[in-house]
Order: sequence, then structure tokens, then C-alpha cells
Amino acid sequence: MPTINQLVKRSRKKTPKRVKVAAMRKSFNSVNRRMVETVNPQKAGVCIQVKTMTPKKPNSALRKIARVRLSNRQEVTAYIMGEGHNLAEHSLVLVRGGRVKDLPGVKYHIVRGKLDCAGVENRKTSRSKYGTRRGSTGGAAAAAPESAPESAPESASATTNESAK
Repeated sequence: MPTINQLVKRSRKKTPKRVKVAAMRKSFNSVNRRMVETVNPQKAGVCIQVKTMTPKKPNSALRKIARVRLSNRQEVTAYIMGEGHNLAEHSLVLVRGGRVKDLPGVKYHIVRGKLDCAGVENRKTSRSKYGTRRGSTGGAAAAAPESAPESAPESASATTNESAK
């Protein structure tokens, strides 16, 4: 513990806040061929390897993860959240920050519903986190507006037939 005179002579230093998602703070300048300090909320990358991993001690499961080479040429391990995924090697993904508490070394998440990563099928709650649109499936929602114009001409022809009688 310093004395008052020591603090007057030299004040306390503030320790700088540690960056937890270091790969999001750098970009690769291809002209100068060196890293540049930037701040990015997400980064695009290519899956190098897609595999499963077991969590730390009290938990037991097979968590799906992907090794991703980001656009700044750094490799990170990212968690694929939700039930089921369509990712394979060479898939383009969008990576955001956010660690997974029971997976050591996993500090990033893959954004569902962007680039090559599809949203979670049949997701009802928290859809925005899992890249799922409203309604049970994307195909059924898109087909509904197409069927409406087809039925409209039939009803119009039915009214003209009635008026002709």
C-alpha cells in the first residue's frame, strides 16, 4: 500500500481494458501487406473445418464448432448455435463475438441465416438470434401470395357468369 507522498509523486495507473475478441479488432491491408487496427462488429470468413467438441466438466454434450479463416487471415474457433446446421468445409460464414462459457477457447459465434449458413428450421421463439423467418417454413410463406392472384380471376369470372344470367 503506497503512502500519500508516494501517490502525490506518482499517481495510480489505470489498467487498460483487455480486448476479449481480438480478431474483430484487426483488418488486413493487402496493399501494404500488414494488419491495421480497426473495430468491426462482425467479420466474414471461410470454414476450414467443422467438428464437434465436448464441454467442460459439469456439462456433457456434443457442441458443434467450426474453425474459420477470417477475411483478415486470422483463424478462430466459432460456435454454431441452434439445432442442426448445413455448414461444411469451404462454407462462407459471418462471425460475431461472444464466448461460449463451457467450451474453452471458443470466443466467437457464427451468425445464423447469413451467407452460406441457413437459419434454424422450425424455430418459434428467439427467431432473430437463429436467422429464422416468421411462419413455420420459408417455402410455405412464399407460396401463399402466389395462390391468391390465381383465385381472384376465378371469383371475377364467377360474378360475370352470374350477371349474364
